[in-house]
Amino acid sequence: MCRAGGGCRAGGERATGPVGAAAGAAPEMGEQPIFTTRAHVFQIDPSTKKNWVPASKQAVTVSYFYDVTRNSYRIISVDGAKVIINSTITPNMTFTKTSQKFGQWADSRANTVFGLGFSSEQQLTKFAEKFQEVKEAAKLARDKSQEKIETSSNHSQASSVNGTDDEKASHAGPADTHLKSENDKLKIALTQSAANVKKWEIELQTLRESNARLTTALQESAASVEQWKRQFSICRDENDRLRNKIDELEEQCGEINREKEKNSQLKRRIEELEAELREKETELKDLRKQSEIIPQLMSECDYVSEKLEAAERDNQNLEDKVRSLKTDIEESKYRQRHLKVELKSFLEVLDGKIDDLHDFRRGLSKLGTDN
Repeated sequence: MCRAGGGCRAGGERATGPVGAAAGAAPEMGEQPIFTTRAHVFQIDPSTKKNWVPASKQAVTVSYFYDVTRNSYRIISVDGAKVIINSTITPNMTFTKTSQKFGQWADSRANTVFGLGFSSEQQLTKFAEKFQEVKEAAKLARDKSQEKIETSSNHSQASSVNGTDDEKASHAGPADTHLKSENDKLKIALTQSAANVKKWEIELQTLRESNARLTTALQESAASVEQWKRQFSICRDENDRLRNKIDELEEQCGEINREKEKNSQLKRRIEELEAELREKETELKDLRKQSEIIPQLMSECDYVSEKLEAAERDNQNLEDKVRSLKTDIEESKYRQRHLKVELKSFLEVLDGKIDDLHDFRRGLSKLGTDN
């Protein structure tokens, strides 16, 4: 519940700047924001009392304000420099949720019905709970104000009666002045009370008229809801029929797709068989061409066979020559080895002779030296 000092602030955006330029729309010095949210604002069409008219082009700030001096609550919202909501909360007001994201309340003083569209159901629930808290706080404030007025009136009446008795008893001059002052205060209080009673009677009449309009609007809304329910039932039946038709068509489409898949497989098999047939025809053509050149190949084969036989004979002759050459080579190697042995013996004898010549020369040299 909201405290008397405006202590029930909820999380939300704080309103910045003046709320409006119209008289009584801007928050006064004693007013404090206690709850702020954002919503799309609508007002009931004054001509039809049925359709909603957008009061804002986009979501705007909607705030609860508490007036400390007057102990009252207001809902205020502006769109740019235009005041679109300036509604004082009274205990007779009711906030109604008409959908998951939309709610409304009637303001008899403004002679209109305000509607708020929220972006989520949670925001709507918080706003409705805050409306109920503010409504209860306004009711308590009204009850306290009435108790004060009744207490003041009773006290003034008691003082007046007591003062009259004292006057009759004592006939004192200062008491007359005091009683006169009390009577004046009582008259002022009674005048204010009468004015308040007239004001409350006017407000009650206005609320009754607003309630009658709201009752009519609710009845029309109920009729519209029934009509929408019938249309919804018709649409639902039509939707079920169309859904069944769609299921049948989907089943038929499935069968068609299976047939298409089979046809595709058959086409692929036919294409494969046609490709194999073309390959076989190509091989057959090649074999026919080869059969045409078989006689030529046979004659060429005979010629090659003759050539091969001649080459074999030549090869045999060459092999004989090779064997003969190998024999000659072996004999030549043998003679070379024999010549090497003889040459080695000759060289050894020659070396001995050369040594003897050297000795003989040294002897001749020695003889020449002696002579």
